[in-house]
Amino acid sequence: QVQLVESGGGLVQAGASLTLSCEASGRTFSSYTMNWFRQAPGKEREFVASIRWGGGMADYADSVKGRFTISRDSAKNTVDLQMDALKPEDTATYYCAARTGVLRGILDHRTMNYWGKGTLVIVSS
Repeated sequence: QVQLVESGGGLVQAGASLTLSCEASGRTFSSYTMNWFRQAPGKEREFVASIRWGGGMADYADSVKGRFTISRDSAKNTVDLQMDALKPEDTATYYCAARTGVLRGILDHRTMNYWGKGTLVIVSS
């Protein structure tokens, strides 16, 4: 049974940093693309970042490019999202998701195969 469990959310001030972690279990993810999405209250779920588990190539939404870094640790089966220079508009529930295939670009949340339950990030001004 595939499980994605997010951790690391919290309340921080604007300009601070936070690292989210997604622990993946239940199968081998070597042929998967791992993703972070976020959803703010009243808004659609949006793509944040993705990384190819096997090759490590990463893509980012324009809104987080240069501030967020996605990485994966194959030994620990984790995918991290390092978030720097946080802004109030980054406030959202952040979700880890897995999609079969080696994919590039902005991915549609409706095509994900597995989801975590999310972790809340609140950035105060």
